[in-house]
Amino acid sequence: MQTAVDAGDAAALLAAVPAGRRVALVDPRFVGHVHALRLGLTDPRFAAATVPGALTAQPEARGALLRALRRTTAAVGAGAPVVEPDTDPAPEDRTVPGRIAVALESDGTAVQRPALGSLVAAVPTDPEQRAAAEADLASVDDEAVRLRSAVKAHDGFFTTFCISPYSRYIARWCARRNLTPNQVTTASLITALIAAGAAATGTRGGYVAAGILLLVSFVLDCTDGQLARYSLQYSTMGAWLDATFDRAKEYAYYAGLAIGAVRGGDDVWVLALGAMVLQACRHVVDFSFNEANHDAVANTSPTAALSDKLDNVGWTVWARRMIVLPIGERWAMIAVLTALTTPRIVFYALLVGCALAACYTTAGRLLRSLTRKARRTDRAAQALADLADSGPLAQGVAAVAPGLRGAFTAPAVALLGTLVMVGGALFLPYGSWLTVAAAAVYVVLSGLAVARPLKGALDWLVPPLFRAAEYVTILVLAARSDVPHAVPAAFGLVSAVAYHHYDTVYRIRGGTGAPPQWLVRTIGGHEGRTALVAVLAAVLTHASGFTTALTALAVAVALVVLVESIRFWVSSSAPAVHDEGELA
Repeated sequence: MQTAVDAGDAAALLAAVPAGRRVALVDPRFVGHVHALRLGLTDPRFAAATVPGALTAQPEARGALLRALRRTTAAVGAGAPVVEPDTDPAPEDRTVPGRIAVALESDGTAVQRPALGSLVAAVPTDPEQRAAAEADLASVDDEAVRLRSAVKAHDGFFTTFCISPYSRYIARWCARRNLTPNQVTTASLITALIAAGAAATGTRGGYVAAGILLLVSFVLDCTDGQLARYSLQYSTMGAWLDATFDRAKEYAYYAGLAIGAVRGGDDVWVLALGAMVLQACRHVVDFSFNEANHDAVANTSPTAALSDKLDNVGWTVWARRMIVLPIGERWAMIAVLTALTTPRIVFYALLVGCALAACYTTAGRLLRSLTRKARRTDRAAQALADLADSGPLAQGVAAVAPGLRGAFTAPAVALLGTLVMVGGALFLPYGSWLTVAAAAVYVVLSGLAVARPLKGALDWLVPPLFRAAEYVTILVLAARSDVPHAVPAAFGLVSAVAYHHYDTVYRIRGGTGAPPQWLVRTIGGHEGRTALVAVLAAVLTHASGFTTALTALAVAVALVVLVESIRFWVSSSAPAVHDEGELA
């Protein structure tokens, strides 16, 4: 920390700081809470940020900061007072940090101004103002504010009333011991994996332990996000770990329940895979809809307006959050039913609950889309194309026949392809080459669906339809094969593919773009994998080789996707983010 005597000296001192370091400029008369300074000066998500009397710049904004400081110095004089006359219309901008923030914004650099709420941040210019600021400072407990702000603003009922009242204190305990959110996320994953192992024992004691450990894992899952907010330790990799580990924990637990049920004489692998498929398709509906409308122009949906009105009525807020069966309610239900009932009942409850939630959320999104008067942007169309995960076969069809779609919309073509593929897997004789023919039709239709930019009102349905076609086809063919362990192998394959799809989502959300095209081509795209599984079912009819082939395919996809994903996220230079993710 160094003290500058005037604006000119501040410019010299800042210029001497190594280029790769964050810098901050604070008026020496600053009066405020420590947490107000934390919010303004330590949040890694923003290149530049300010609160009254203080300004910070990350390395990427250092050049703009120095230019703005030099312009400010030239305007007021190197040795001029740091406060302008009281006639300035914006008192918070009269200090040197405030004037520089305005200059930065006029130069095109975004400057974050965090909401301080009841926290104090001021630069008093006379004894009376200072006394008033100090009185306000003493009247607010900034640690209490910090703890409250650590909790997600919009959370589920179970988390809000059963977890957050004490998990925030666990987050503070972790912060005081220099634990990072990523370490807590990893602890949550390990706990969930132990819970899955306990469920896999197939004993009542194991089920009870599994339920308890799953709840402990969820407490830690809430704690990692609260720790990130409490200590302002945000990172792109942290958001990715939090999101992908949530899926890994849940799907590993499904597998543990299925293994435990088999040990007890009840094969529920089809139900486990069905629950995973339904949950993954629910998520891609959310992802696609949000990306399609991320930057839509002229949002005038009356359905959205009605939704906003309902959010102002207390009981409807909680009812609407619970009906979608978010992760908190879902994990609580799984934990309790695991301890008290059987895996089969757990999966029945999951399938019914998730199906009702999917109908509710999808219907709402359809109504919003049909009543929204908005123009989709090129960025939204590209995001949907990336989420579609079209491989070389579909891309080839799209390239040679862009005009064949005719008057049919993209979701109509995608729906037809999905019905052909899933219907063929369900109703054609198992192992028939007619199923392969259905897969060929699916390839053509999936290519036609993405032959034009996805800018239609309902084009966000295309990725969910493709996910449903691929995942359900794998599930149905494995279940109908009557080959030992085919469904567990299919569970592994869908898990590997779903990881790729979640990874795509979080790359797009992090602003880094979709995975490279070579990766999509290598693992075949959704239509290539679906066609390959159909061919394997026809070639390896009722043979143990089908299980071996599915396992090999799962391992190959997982290896390629994981290696590229880990390489990317470890070396990514994406801006720091904190993803609020699914309602917890």
